[in-house]
Amino acid sequence: MYAETRAETGLAAMSPAVRAALGKVERHRLVPDAQASAAYRNHPLSIGSGQTISQPYIVALSTDLLDPKPQDVILEVGTGSGYQAAVLAEVVKQVYSIEVIESLGRAAAARLAELGYANVEVRIGDGYQGWPDKAPFDGILVTAAAPEVPPALVAQLKTGGRMVIPVGGSDAVQYLKVLTRRADGGYDEKRVLPVRFVPLVPGK
Repeated sequence: MYAETRAETGLAAMSPAVRAALGKVERHRLVPDAQASAAYRNHPLSIGSGQTISQPYIVALSTDLLDPKPQDVILEVGTGSGYQAAVLAEVVKQVYSIEVIESLGRAAAARLAELGYANVEVRIGDGYQGWPDKAPFDGILVTAAAPEVPPALVAQLKTGGRMVIPVGGSDAVQYLKVLTRRADGGYDEKRVLPVRFVPLVPGK
């Protein structure tokens, strides 16, 4: 599957660390019980509250594009079921994950704790605003599509840090993008490939 989008992504192969993480994370334990039998199929799954989680390929690609290092501290926007956070937790030092839908966030936090992911902290809040108390981050991974890049998230990246984010409206073409923050506070942007994500929901 990875080879299918090699031309678009510019990545020759999935990193060994990300490959190992996907092999280790028990996805069937991070989705609703009704979806457990389909957990390892390469397609999105409904997790309730009108939300879905991405297929394993997109999770792997997004993680790889972030270029995570073992000592990195990462912000995830959109905890969902906790699956993406678990994959990140296998390859970085610390994951802070924020979820706007309280029921999903609480359930994901419980699953992650049960599976022993002590390096993941989940909070309920507005993903558009990030988690300023824990910033700056080595990387930010957004798991829902924003109509435009949230400035607050860019501001919470370290210089040289990366953000992987789907951008585009729910009725428009969305693209997975990689942003790299410059020293002047701006960012360089690379459009990777067209995707389809649920919208990033602002907090109240």
